[in-house]
Amino acid sequence: MKIPKTINRYCRFCKKHTPHKVMQSKKKQPSSLTYGSKYRAKKRGRARGQGGHGRYSKPAITSWSMAGKKQSKKTDLRYQCTVCKKSSVQRVGKRSKKVELI
Repeated sequence: MKIPKTINRYCRFCKKHTPHKVMQSKKKQPSSLTYGSKYRAKKRGRARGQGGHGRYSKPAITSWSMAGKKQSKKTDLRYQCTVCKKSSVQRVGKRSKKVELI
């Protein structure tokens, strides 16, 4: 996937469309809890002292229906406003094997 180095997009700090510099960063380490509300799960364990009731522990990989790894990672792009120098993160990443800034 080829992405231009500068994109004209809306800056929520300047409150207008300005040129943004595109930067690619590595995906951050996700939380150990993969689905559901982290707050609710923490509250559930604290109130009753029961923990997650086995909901967040996974079975053996052999019993998974989709145990294979995905072919590509989602893009993690940061956009830095050239006027106010504040940066924003893209909302939804697209899957691609290779990202090239042109």
